Amino acid sequence: MTIREFKMPDVGEGLTEAEILKWYVQPGDTVTDGQVVCEVETAKAAVELPIPFDGTVHELVFPEGTTVDVGQVIISVNVGGDAPAAAPAPAAPAPVAAPAPEAEAEEPQGRQPVLVGYGVAATSTRRRARKAPAGSAAAPAAVVPEQLNGHGSATAAAKPLAKPPVRKLAKDLGVDLAAVVPTGPDGIITREDVHRAAAPVAEPAPAVTAPAPAPVQAPVAVTAPVAAGDARETRVPIKGVRKATAAAMVGSAFTAPHVTEFVTFDITRTMKLVEELKADKDLAGLRINPLLLIAKAVLVAVRRNPEINAAWDEAAQEIVLKHYVNLGIAAATPRGLIVPNIKDAHAQTLPELSRSLSELVATAREGKTTPAAMQGGTFTITNVGVFGVDTGTPILNPGESAILAVGAIKLQPWVHKGKVKPRQVTTLALSFDHRLVDGELGSKFLADVAAVLEQPKRLMTWA
Repeated sequence: MTIREFKMPDVGEGLTEAEILKWYVQPGDTVTDGQVVCEVETAKAAVELPIPFDGTVHELVFPEGTTVDVGQVIISVNVGGDAPAAAPAPAAPAPVAAPAPEAEAEEPQGRQPVLVGYGVAATSTRRRARKAPAGSAAAPAAVVPEQLNGHGSATAAAKPLAKPPVRKLAKDLGVDLAAVVPTGPDGIITREDVHRAAAPVAEPAPAVTAPAPAPVQAPVAVTAPVAAGDARETRVPIKGVRKATAAAMVGSAFTAPHVTEFVTFDITRTMKLVEELKADKDLAGLRINPLLLIAKAVLVAVRRNPEINAAWDEAAQEIVLKHYVNLGIAAATPRGLIVPNIKDAHAQTLPELSRSLSELVATAREGKTTPAAMQGGTFTITNVGVFGVDTGTPILNPGESAILAVGAIKLQPWVHKGKVKPRQVTTLALSFDHRLVDGELGSKFLADVAAVLEQPKRLMTWA
């Protein structure tokens, strides 16, 4: 028997650790070169890891939920061709050696990934089952998930349906999902179902269990305070995307001198243009919304004020002017705030930009945004208006010189052609690095964005 070890790789640029979110294999499973064996969360995104050789899984070194340093062995594989007659029990706890990948389905309640500027997805999705690799000797209950979306679906009918956060809640409360009565659509177990199932656990053990030794009752004592809901505080570990975002924001706030300017204006004509474009047969099938035209206005303003699209190189003591725009769009996800960007957005037509935004939205909602998609941004848009907020003072994305916050678009009284009329009004807020963007440049850029959106015909003349 020849054992090969697979170490945690650096799946991004300079990452030092990653958390194991889910194992897709267990000891005894057959794996093939390129097959995804686990999903990990780095400081930037959730990433699937393929195994680089064939063999039979010998040991899972770390259980799910463990943060592992880059370079540490996470799985060992017997590549000798013959699996041991009686595989030893895995070193990982029981959840790692689950008999089958578990079904996952989106449920309508709870927090869904929100692309800032797009809102919550209108419909839920179901994830497809993963297929076993060709030639797999694994039993039906140990089917290996197919390499599609980072989450396997149940292959055994007895497995309960629940989202990962619900499964974690059940684990924390000591609830067996197999014993929970689901009330969600399509038999999905909800958080409320888990809490209802957990309530009896907090009650004193029946008299018939009195002869049992004291240690048997320990789990009840541990879960009682959580199930009772009387805890005054909850501590959540800071890790993954949220940890990286926090560090980046602190570094940005205390490195780059921020200045924020605001402009409030009439965006009625742009809103009318959105409706006209939606009815345009040449744009049928494309997603047309205010964010699309705001993004286009930003690109036009960058072309008119190219110095706004720059970076500060502290080591070289240079200002780096970018002759391309990788347009970042802030997205709120369950793992934290991420900012994927559209590469070379400056060179895209309106239909191309619409397709790029739609792809960015879908990828973010599915949790499949890659580290590469979040690197190299030059300018960012964050739409706080989707939450009903008038405006904000956004913090710069590290390595960028400016970020634009878009406020809510509301019907307000406005002086139009000498008369007070109800008009669609919004406020933009531009934060910029005052080391390389002075007040004149920042003001001119912000005024240009507002001018294009106030008179969208300028998209044609200024572009």
